[in-house]
Amino acid sequence: QVQLVESGGGLVQAGGSLRLSCAASGRTFSSYAMGWFRQAPGKEREFVARLNWSGSSTYYADSVKGRFTISRDNAKNMVYLQMNSLKPEDTAVYYCARGVVAGTRQSDYDSWGQGTQVTVSS
Repeated sequence: QVQLVESGGGLVQAGGSLRLSCAASGRTFSSYAMGWFRQAPGKEREFVARLNWSGSSTYYADSVKGRFTISRDNAKNMVYLQMNSLKPEDTAVYYCARGVVAGTRQSDYDSWGQGTQVTVSS
């Protein structure tokens, strides 16, 4: 069973940037797609971004397209989410997840981290 540990969250002003990291255990990390989801207070968890096993294919939610960038380093078992031009509506707990397929549904992912809080002040 893979373990995923997110870090890098925090409090930032609107317009600022944060870089989230996700460290994965296990030797098969590079075989899997990875994704980021988020859950705001009182809302359902929603898809943010995903990339395939090699990082050659990425896909973003419309709400973050052009502002967020997902990437991975298979040599280090790491996934990243660079978040620029942050908005108050980006405030949420952000989760990384291992994908059975490179999809956008929560059911496409079989392992989840504990989440990291991102708060964007106006």
